[in-house]
Amino acid sequence: QVQLVESGGGLVQAGGSLRLSCAASGRTFSRYTMGWFRQAPGKEREFVAAIFWSGGATLYADSVKGRFTISRDNAKNTVYLQMNSLKPEDTAVYYCAADPAWVGGTTDYDYWGQGTQVTVSS
Repeated sequence: QVQLVESGGGLVQAGGSLRLSCAASGRTFSRYTMGWFRQAPGKEREFVAAIFWSGGATLYADSVKGRFTISRDNAKNTVYLQMNSLKPEDTAVYYCAADPAWVGGTTDYDYWGQGTQVTVSS
């Protein structure tokens, strides 16, 4: 069982930056693929970024490529999402997810956090 808790959301102006964190419980965190997803009001949940358990591979949605960076610290059981050059269309609830397999940009993750709100004002 893995429990995930996101933090770091908030209100920021367009062009600004935020760093989201996702703290995971469980001794096997270092072997899990970790992903970030987001869901805006009235829209389906969409993939943002994913990172392989070793950190050796990452995947990004085209909409965030070059602006967002996913990273992880296995010693701290934490995955991060650095978000730069934020746009109003990045406004959403951001969710952290974990899975023992490489599921990449699909929603087939076994474990999900409760989400953290990110609001970007224009």
